[in-house]
Amino acid sequence: MTEKLAPGVVYGDDYLTLIQACKDGGYALPAVNVIGTNSANAVMEAAAKNKSDVILQVSNGGAQFFAGKGLEDTFDAKVLGAITFAQHVHLMAEHYGICVVLHTDHADKKLIPWVEELLAQGQAFYEMTGKPLYTSHMVDLSAEPIDYNLSESARLLEIANAMEMSIEIELGVTGGEEDGVGSDEIDNDKLYTQPTDCLQAFELLAPIGHFSLAASFGNVHGVYKPGNVQLRPEILKNSQELLEKTHGLDKNPYDLVFHGGSGSDKAKIEEALGYGVFKMNIDTDTQFAFAKGVGDYVEANAVAFKHQIDPDSSTPYKKQYDPRAWLRKGEEAMIKRLDEAFKDLKSAGKSLAES
Repeated sequence: MTEKLAPGVVYGDDYLTLIQACKDGGYALPAVNVIGTNSANAVMEAAAKNKSDVILQVSNGGAQFFAGKGLEDTFDAKVLGAITFAQHVHLMAEHYGICVVLHTDHADKKLIPWVEELLAQGQAFYEMTGKPLYTSHMVDLSAEPIDYNLSESARLLEIANAMEMSIEIELGVTGGEEDGVGSDEIDNDKLYTQPTDCLQAFELLAPIGHFSLAASFGNVHGVYKPGNVQLRPEILKNSQELLEKTHGLDKNPYDLVFHGGSGSDKAKIEEALGYGVFKMNIDTDTQFAFAKGVGDYVEANAVAFKHQIDPDSSTPYKKQYDPRAWLRKGEEAMIKRLDEAFKDLKSAGKSLAES
């Protein structure tokens, strides 16, 4: 029987326990990008509702929004936003009664200084509290030569490992663009990772500490018309089998991440779960769900968003235009979309958090 964990932010050995439970149980956790307390709270509420653990993550641009658009869009604002996000989740997660993985999303070469500063801030937090600020950071150098990608990842993993943290790396390129990282102009062959590259990463990084691997198998950020995205999960299978054979390891030794999960074919999602995927990113679909929830409410209460008091009946509309009313509609719609994600990823009812 899988051991139970204390609810709250997990890291170190507890994070590894959570990952192994996912892989042994054939399920994965949604990794949801958030931009403020409304979306962060909606994710935790959805996880608690579904009795699932979850991954909360923030991008560099999302961190800046978390700090507030009233601050100039600067390096410092993006660091402050990421710290604020993490501290909020540290405070609240245990009260939702779930295990939460805290993660920063795509950081390409130009954003490595951001990761370095968060590691420095994380060190101060670790010395003060005995736990890291984040569970893991993503180091996305997939657009760079593989030797540079892996050597930089190794350097950062050494720093992270000293704080019981992990890193996530990417091999191959996820198509599309997300918060200024990536491009739609990518050679098709780069969307598919080579198993030998994954093996090279394992042999360099595994002796240093824990890493998860976003191995591209045709993934694309965003939602596209049917047929546009050609997912090939067998690439994950081939990568796992090469590592098993080369090093005599048990089945599915890599801890794999599925990027570009929004809009993906459900059969391909299920197939990927069988190849050691424990994490699937979702952003575009939850963004749309939140927006639609708000939009539908505004449309249904259009007069209240034009007049404080009805021009004909003198009815006051304060309860209708109160931000708590329409923001909650966004949260509820986001939660409904996440209900679907927990079901698709088979994580519902499988939280490791002690009740």
